[in-house]
Amino acid sequence: MSTAHSRSFLDRDTQLCMSLSGRPSNIGTRFHNYLYDELGLNFVYKAFTTTDLAAAMGGVRALGIRGCALSMPFKEDVIDMVDVMHGSASAIASVNTVVNEDGVLHAYNTDYQAVANLLAAQSLSTDISVAVTGSGGMAKAVVAALRDSGFTRGTVVARNADTGPALADTYGYAWSERAVSADLLVNVTPVGMAGGPDEASTPFTDEQIRAAHAVFDVVAMPSETPLIVAARAAGKPVITGAQVIALQAAEQFVLYTGVRPSEEQIARASRFSRS
Repeated sequence: MSTAHSRSFLDRDTQLCMSLSGRPSNIGTRFHNYLYDELGLNFVYKAFTTTDLAAAMGGVRALGIRGCALSMPFKEDVIDMVDVMHGSASAIASVNTVVNEDGVLHAYNTDYQAVANLLAAQSLSTDISVAVTGSGGMAKAVVAALRDSGFTRGTVVARNADTGPALADTYGYAWSERAVSADLLVNVTPVGMAGGPDEASTPFTDEQIRAAHAVFDVVAMPSETPLIVAARAAGKPVITGAQVIALQAAEQFVLYTGVRPSEEQIARASRFSRS
C-alpha cells in the first residue's frame, strides 16, 4: 500500500489540480494526492480560497491547470466563466468540477451522482417525506438527486425568500422559512461546520431528529457533525458528508486523470484524508 506523499519531486510535466472553497480543508488535497501516489500519476493537488473568482478561473485557463473543484460559495457564480456546461451541471445550474481541455473549460457536477448513489444504498422508501435545509448550489444537487430518485414529498427549508421558493418550485417541493418535521432530514447549510459560527448547532430540533426515519448531513468537516451525533444517539440511519465528499471526489479524480480507482483504493484514500 502507498505511504502517500512519497513523491520527492515535481517536474515540468506535473499536472496541477486544485480546489476553490470559502473554507478550504485538507480533505480533498489528501484524498487526491494519496491516489496520485498510489497509482503512480504525475499530478499534484492543492487547495485555495479566493476573493476574485474570475481571476482564479482565468489562471486555471491561462496556466493550463488541469482541474478545479468548486465548493461554497462558488458553484453558481462560476457558470459564466466556463465554456462548456455538461448535463450534470446544466441540469441543476450548479458546478462543482471544472476540467481544462487545452484551454476550454468544461463544467460538471459530481455532487449529484454521489448523493443519488448514497440514497440508493440506503434503500429508503420513496413514499417518505423529506426536509432539505438550504437553497444554494449544493442544495440544488441534493434536491435534484432526491426528486430524480423518486422522493416527491419534499420541503425546502430556507430563509432566503428568493432562492428558497425558486428551488422548491423547480422540483415540485414546498417551501418553508423554518425547519419542519419530515421522515428524512437533510442539512445542506454550513450549520455544524467546523470553524463556522454555528459549528456546535444543528438545523433541526431534537424532537424532529427523534421523529425522523433517517438523517443526512452534507457537512464534511467534522465527519461527525452535531446533527450526525444526535441522529446516531437517537438510533437513526445516517448519511454523512464524509461519504458524499469521498464519492464525488472519486468522480472528479476520474475526470481529471482518466483513471478510475478501485473501491478499495477510494476507501483507503478517504480514510487517509481524515487521518
